[in-house]
Parts: sequence; C-alpha cells; structure tokens
Amino acid sequence: MLRQDGTVCSEATTPGVQQQQLWSLDKRQSSGCVYSSTHGFNPEEIREKLQAFPGGSIDLLKQESGVAVLTINNPSRMNAFSGSMMVDLEERVSQLESWTDCKGLIVQGAAGTFCSGSDLNAVRAISNPQDGMKMCMFMQNALTRLLRLPLISVALVEGRALGGGAELTTACDFRLLASGSVIQFVHKHMGLVPGWGGAARLVRIVGSQNALKLLGGAVKVDPGLGLQIGLADGVLEVPQAEEGADTLLQQAENWLSQYTKGPAPVIQAVKKVVLSGRELPLSEALRTEKDVFGTVWGGPANLQALASKSKHK
Repeated sequence: MLRQDGTVCSEATTPGVQQQQLWSLDKRQSSGCVYSSTHGFNPEEIREKLQAFPGGSIDLLKQESGVAVLTINNPSRMNAFSGSMMVDLEERVSQLESWTDCKGLIVQGAAGTFCSGSDLNAVRAISNPQDGMKMCMFMQNALTRLLRLPLISVALVEGRALGGGAELTTACDFRLLASGSVIQFVHKHMGLVPGWGGAARLVRIVGSQNALKLLGGAVKVDPGLGLQIGLADGVLEVPQAEEGADTLLQQAENWLSQYTKGPAPVIQAVKKVVLSGRELPLSEALRTEKDVFGTVWGGPANLQALASKSKHK
C-alpha cells in the first residue's frame, strides 16, 4: 500500500492488523476498570452476593450494522436493577468489549420506561456499609467500562430514568429524551448520593453548578430542561399509532447513524481520541492520539477517501 507521503505501508495497515492495533491500544491504555485487587476489591465475592437476588435481565442484540441495542428488562419493577441484572450488565459490557465490528450502542428500557435504579429488595439485603461499598465499586467498574467502549453510545430515555437509572444515562456518550420523559437523580430522597459514578460524570456533562442543582434539589429534568443544560442531546416525539410511524428505537438508530457511518476502525478511533482527551493529562492524550492516528493512517478508509477526493464533500 502507498502512503500519502509516497512511502510503502507495512502490513500493519492491513484491515486485520489495523483492527488488532486499535484494540491492543485500547487494552493497553485503559483497562476500563476503576477498582482492582490493589484497591482491596474482589469482584467474584460481590458477584456471588448479587446473584442471590435474581430478577429481570439485561438483553443485548448485536446487529449487522455494527450498532447494538442493550435493553434493561425488568418491567414489573420499572426496570429496576436486581442483583443478577448488575452481573448481567457487566457480562454484556464484556461482550461489547470483544466485538471488533462495533460502531454504536443504544441503551433502552423495556415496556415504555427506562430504569428506576436499584431494586430495593436487593438494596435492603446488602444494606451494611461494607457490602454497599462493594456494590458501588462493582457498578462503577461496569459503567466506566460502558462509557469507555470503543463505540458511540446513546441512552434512549422513555418514561422515567430515576436514581441509578439516571446515573446509567450519564455512562453513555449521548442522551435522547422522548417527549414526556424525565431524568431525576432522586438519591437525596433516599438519604444517599450517587454511588455508581453518576455524580462525577454529571459534573462533566452539565457543569458543577447545574449538577449541584440536579442533585441537591432532586430536580425533574424534562426534555426542555435537558436541552437547556446539556443533559439531553435531542428530543424524540413518541410515535402515534398510525401505520408507518417510526418507533422510538428506529428514531434513535436514525439519529445515531450520523455518527456511526463509515468503517468500524475509524469510528472506534474517533471515540478513542475523544476518550483520551477527556480522561488523560494533555501530554498522555497527545501521545495516545498519535498512536491511534497511526492505526488509521494509510489504511483502507484513508486510501479510499484520498482516491475519491472526499475531503470537501
């Protein structure tokens, strides 16, 4: 292959090797986890305790388009997370981490509502501070890995996203709110603060002043307020019953497609450089950007774009 500077590319720019480079870079630069054994965290121990509280499921559908759909499925409890669902979530994130063709992800709730946080039955059963901290560490790891996936994610919020459900929306790159939906950090009403990383992520999304208002006032964020403060990236109209109307999921897929068009390695590279710019010190972020650039420079998408002179299209 010929590079832009006229030199010949090595085999490292072939699609398979190129993909391998990007994924090994992801693994090397960010394992995704916040807590490990060095922090006194034993994930197997908390998994076993969480599995003792079953109910619901986290369902994952991978599509040929490279866009997956993750569904929080526990309608009888407004899609609240049971203990086993927390373990399910971690397993689904692991599956997405190993999906080399990934480009996008839509996170939704089943049966017309997003997620009402934790199932209180499980919460009451592990209410001692030690187990609560372990659950907190487990979910922070899972949601941080979700946010760091090499794909572009969007939370499709229909109905209510409460407590931990509100925190889950912040673990996605974007949020789309259906008309009539609400995001509410209700932790204060429960005598708590966010513990799944939602507060730290919320500050990065809406700023410290707005985050303080939302957490301190347990404010109900409707689509209008969401757009105003930057928590919502778009508003979708709930379709009427007439034939031919796009479902909310179809609308979300259409919205996300503007960011997921193109080859998977390029979409993954875009996410990687944005992630490094957000999370790493500048010098490290610049080095990461250089490394990621090297995985796509002279690659198939780059050469095709040069051949078609698509720069100004």
